[in-house]
Amino acid sequence: MYLTYNQFYEQYPDTQIQEDSFQNLLQRAETDINGLTFNRITAKGFDSLSDFQKSIIMRAVAMQVNFINDNSELLDSPLSSYSISGVSMSFDKSKITEVDGVITSKSIYGMLLQSGLCYRGL
Repeated sequence: MYLTYNQFYEQYPDTQIQEDSFQNLLQRAETDINGLTFNRITAKGFDSLSDFQKSIIMRAVAMQVNFINDNSELLDSPLSSYSISGVSMSFDKSKITEVDGVITSKSIYGMLLQSGLCYRGL
C-alpha cells in the first residue's frame, strides 16, 4: 500500500470520499500507477525507492484516486463521445493521456515522469 487514507485526506481535506470506498479506489489507483511505471515499484519494492520517488508516487496515487473518483462513470464507459439533440459530450484529450491502457490526467503523468520510473528505455 502506497498511501493511507489519512495521507490522502491531508492532500484532499474537502474530499467526499469516505474511508470505506477509499480502499477500492486506492487499489485501482495503485494498479494504474504500477502500469504507468511498468511495475518498477512492485519489482523494486516501495520501501526501496528514494524519499523523492516515494513522495512523487504518494502524490500521484492520491491524485489518481481523486481522478478515478471524479471520472469513474466516464472511465468505465465504452463510449468516447455522446450526442443527443445537438448536445454532445466527450473527453478533452488535451487534459488526459492514455499509456498502455491506463487513463490519467496529463498532470498526474507529468509528475510521475519526474520519478524516473516511467522511462521506456532499457
